[in-house]
Amino acid sequence: MDELKPKVGTIGWLDLTVAEASPIRDFYQAVIGWDSSEQEMEGYSDFNMLVGETKKVVAGVCHARAENADLPAQWVVYVWVADAKASAAAAEAQGGRVLKWLGDQFCVIQDPAGAVMGLMGVPK
Repeated sequence: MDELKPKVGTIGWLDLTVAEASPIRDFYQAVIGWDSSEQEMEGYSDFNMLVGETKKVVAGVCHARAENADLPAQWVVYVWVADAKASAAAAEAQGGRVLKWLGDQFCVIQDPAGAVMGLMGVPK
């Protein structure tokens, strides 16, 4: 089963959070050719963006609501790390900061230059 476990340092997810996700979903469908499926949230739907005939989920387009309410309106790359808490502490020690915790092993950080990245702890 280790071959199914995410590899530390690899990109695990790509997400965009914006005020209104529907028109932005439509934009990327027209520009890139992605299809979409709804991801039910609590009282609204975000969107999984899908590639061609395989319908492989490659990204998310989300409303800036609930836990995403104060995330920046930009594409955020989420990278697998061994332990999100340890990596977040290292980011702060290196002059970065944690913008938001989205769960116990899931956060968004900002580096000293202002760039944003998500960290996801590899499940134990």
